[in-house]
Amino acid sequence: MIAAALLTGTPAVHAADQLSNALEQHGIVTDVHGGYGVAVVSVWVDLLVWTDGFVYHWWAGQFSGRSRRRLYTVYTVDNPAAAARCVAHRYEELQQGYPVSPLLHGDPL
Repeated sequence: MIAAALLTGTPAVHAADQLSNALEQHGIVTDVHGGYGVAVVSVWVDLLVWTDGFVYHWWAGQFSGRSRRRLYTVYTVDNPAAAARCVAHRYEELQQGYPVSPLLHGDPL
């Protein structure tokens, strides 16, 4: 995937591909989509990691106390392995609330 990002020349897609590759080291399969100068790494239900090529950010699963706005985790793209560790932690939290479908496991219904 990194070669494809380098060919397109977009820093956002390149950064998203680096994060996707780092998440593979945690056993997490993702999809990367880019356009209009940004890219998104689709990880799980309620876990999309956005990047502009400078930072990664994703919803931390919390709301601010006063305004009730979503709180986001932000990491620079210079260390995708560290960002991947945090995303993997959030992924584990979300899997408890949204388990894998039996169809994805190949289990009989």
